[in-house]
Amino acid sequence: MQDKTPLDLHGSAKQHRLAGGRHAIMGGNLKRQLKTLEQHPHGHVGRSVDDHAERAITIVLAQVDHGATKYRVEHGRHRDQEMIGELQIRKVWKKIDAARAWRGGLGGMRLALLGHETYFSSITRHHRSTVTLAGLAFNFIPDHLMTTYDRALVWFRRDLRSFDHAALHHALASAKQVFCVFIFDKDILDPLLAYGSLDRRVAFIHASLRELDAELQQHGGGLIVKHAHACEAIPKLAQELNIDAVFCNHDYEPYARQRDQDVADALAQQQRPLFSFKDQVIFEKDEVLSQVGNPFSVFTPYKNAWLKKFQPTPGMLDSSLIPHWHVQPKPGQLALPSPSPVMPSLTEMGFEEIDLSAQHLPTGMQGGQMLMDDFLPRLSRYGEARDFPSIKGPSYLSVHLRFGTVSIRALARHAMDAIRSGTRADGAAVWLAELIWRDFYFMILHHHPKVAQGAAFKPEYDRIAWEEGAQADALFTAWCEGRTGYPLVDAAMLQLNRSGYMHNRLRMVTACFLIKDLGIDWRRGEAYFAQKLNDFDLSANNGGWQWAASSGCDAQPYFRIFNPITQSQKFDAEGKFIKRYLPQLDKLDAKHIHAPWLAPSMTLDMAGVTIGKDYPAPIVVHDEARKNTLARYAVVKKS
Repeated sequence: MQDKTPLDLHGSAKQHRLAGGRHAIMGGNLKRQLKTLEQHPHGHVGRSVDDHAERAITIVLAQVDHGATKYRVEHGRHRDQEMIGELQIRKVWKKIDAARAWRGGLGGMRLALLGHETYFSSITRHHRSTVTLAGLAFNFIPDHLMTTYDRALVWFRRDLRSFDHAALHHALASAKQVFCVFIFDKDILDPLLAYGSLDRRVAFIHASLRELDAELQQHGGGLIVKHAHACEAIPKLAQELNIDAVFCNHDYEPYARQRDQDVADALAQQQRPLFSFKDQVIFEKDEVLSQVGNPFSVFTPYKNAWLKKFQPTPGMLDSSLIPHWHVQPKPGQLALPSPSPVMPSLTEMGFEEIDLSAQHLPTGMQGGQMLMDDFLPRLSRYGEARDFPSIKGPSYLSVHLRFGTVSIRALARHAMDAIRSGTRADGAAVWLAELIWRDFYFMILHHHPKVAQGAAFKPEYDRIAWEEGAQADALFTAWCEGRTGYPLVDAAMLQLNRSGYMHNRLRMVTACFLIKDLGIDWRRGEAYFAQKLNDFDLSANNGGWQWAASSGCDAQPYFRIFNPITQSQKFDAEGKFIKRYLPQLDKLDAKHIHAPWLAPSMTLDMAGVTIGKDYPAPIVVHDEARKNTLARYAVVKKS
């Protein structure tokens, strides 16, 4: 369902094959497009599209000098236009069936239209891949395709698959020989060891890498896996293998961005470029902006703009926005050093071996495919089922999205296909909205990196005085361990501690309880989830916690305080989820299981439950806590 065959060796690629890496694409019939352009010499304001977003600027065809037939190309970011080049087109167009692009002198770019050269002069920024003229897209070749490399290195990170993979696709299109590497980065792993040697995420990665390595080996290659500091290991390996260029996919978290910059700087000293591509989101950074060119801070208008860009004509999906990056190595193109390197074991890196299958956590590409195959028939019910933790409602794909063992583009295609076909449309629309939330939080992290440093998105919320001291620490520990006396909260925390997974509805319930019932700083809960969640993603985790704290973008109002009892009654009415993790309450009926301390003593005796012994008394009274929270948040109201 992810359009996957082994190593994405998906039949013939539908995309272009660039002869020598130097041809540009022009969609549709070239002569017809050029005729259209000739008939509309006034041009058309359009924006460029570039998958190499780290190098992206916006080019707008803004003005035309009719006499000289010169087209000005301007930088239009945030509507502050800047002249960066000039496009001159001659109208003598004959006997040509392709357009070619190559690097011009002084960093310019040349385009031959029907045998006549057109030149971008004085371009002071990175090259673009597309310019729109009279509504027609002329795609220029990105830098990595301007040169054919002898040896390239693909650096896998959070994209552990061999299909629909942007960096791997571009490396194979650009290099005669391609090596593949993954680094178990000590800068990431060493801090994890402070919490113990059992980490499901590291085990998930390790198992997924074994599958990826096996896929690559089937085609003559393999995966080099090292346990090292990535910022040192990648330049060193590039030098050892005499690599000409390194390819990877974007990573948006602050540490990753700094790491990638350090690697790029080290590689540049060796005269080796680092190329990075968008792969783990549909839209990133500045790709979805408001009409005045500003980033969104409220989800619904962002979603509407996202959907409009994703589907500019109702019912018609712009497939160029979610390309399928085919991976089709030629015989002998994938390479592996000799002798073949040995993958370090979990124990060698200081971690315990874990049987993830026993924890119902399928790994790798096959695990992602299995979960997707299981979910798609349930898609029609997603909207109604996703909020109830005792039933099979979610996709359970979050950890696979986190580590890239599924393709976000494939998931978006499935959702759009269901919406357009009318089958499972309602559930698909809700699920697509969840994928859009993911893009939204990545965008927020990009434009507001302060949130990764513990700052509230809304600064006034940093004035709130949270509970501190020994009593607060004891309450926090009870929350972490599932001993709050509120069954739904406790069952959810036990689910997290035992499996590394927590149902999304319960993430909201438990977060709101910690913040607004216990009065504890949301940052402590954010850090605990970061430690425990298999699918931990900094942007989404921070966004979720700030939503619960009312300090984030598009957050719930501060006076909206979840009642843990009514949430339990609404979303686990019969107590099935509660009983799964709190078997000592198994004999309580549906009326009393949500607040056992309120049950008559006879009911508790018959169920074999003694409050304070078999199950704790509540550590806080919700109605009193609500009043304290409103008082605590008064500093925000006064602002």
